[in-house]
This record gives sequence, structure tokens and C-alpha cells, in this order.
Amino acid sequence: MRYWLMKSEPGDVSIDDPANFPRQTVAWYGVRNYQARNFMHKQMSVGDGVLFYHSNCKEPGIAGIAKVSAPAYPDATQFDSNSKYFDPKATQETPRWFNVDVQLVKKIELVALTELREHPELSNMRTLQKGNRLSITPLDPAEWEFITTRLVKK
Repeated sequence: MRYWLMKSEPGDVSIDDPANFPRQTVAWYGVRNYQARNFMHKQMSVGDGVLFYHSNCKEPGIAGIAKVSAPAYPDATQFDSNSKYFDPKATQETPRWFNVDVQLVKKIELVALTELREHPELSNMRTLQKGNRLSITPLDPAEWEFITTRLVKK
């Protein structure tokens, strides 16, 4: 089992959205970075833990706990010429972009980015590294454990 931090802008998909979707599941679509795509396509497995992170908002931080609920499959937005995620080089036979389904486990009281930065136990966390802009980053099991047991309020 692996652990991931997955960022979404709450104006696009917020932690409240999967709660209202069938099976409390959302397709993690629109990723257009090859490294993040490869995490989904080649490393993520059903059951992997996910920290659902709100980014590019007034108070960024971890807003919920989720899990990968479906393996990677082609992102349909790459084929939609009306989508901002359209990729003219992608074809049904050779898709370039993939997504996974993420299922809400629980919404939590926001663990703000500023709070994450306060803990030396998280100093190597990729999301906290200067210049990191990836929307999906792997978490060390110790980081997952620290956040879910020490920072998430019961």
C-alpha cells in the first residue's frame, strides 16, 4: 500500500463534492504533468491512501482523507475538443493522460499548510519542498502516519 497527497483547487473539485457524488467517488481528471500522470498510471493501486489537499485558495491544506478506488484509465477530457484539458495528440488507441477514481473516506477539519510546516517530522515531505508544484506527490508511510494520527482531529 502506498500513500499520496493529491491537490485540487476547491473551485474545481472540493472535498465536499465527492460527498455528493455516487459512491462518494470522483475521477481525478485533468492532470497534465508527466510525473504526476506516471504516479497515477504506474504506481497507484486500489486501496492506496490519499490526503485530499485544497490548493490555490485562501487557506491551502489537507481537507480530507480518501482512497484510490479504481485503477488508472484514460482521462476522457483529453479527447474533448471543448475541454481545457483537450490534447490534440491523444487518441483513443494511444491515450496520453490518465486518471484514477478517488473515494472519500472522511472530511476533516482543515490541516493548514502553515501547520504542516511547523512539524520537523514533515520536513522532507515533497509538497513542502521549495519549488514543488506537483499536484500529486507520494507520501512516506511515516508522514501519512504522523498526519493521520497526530494532526487530524478525531
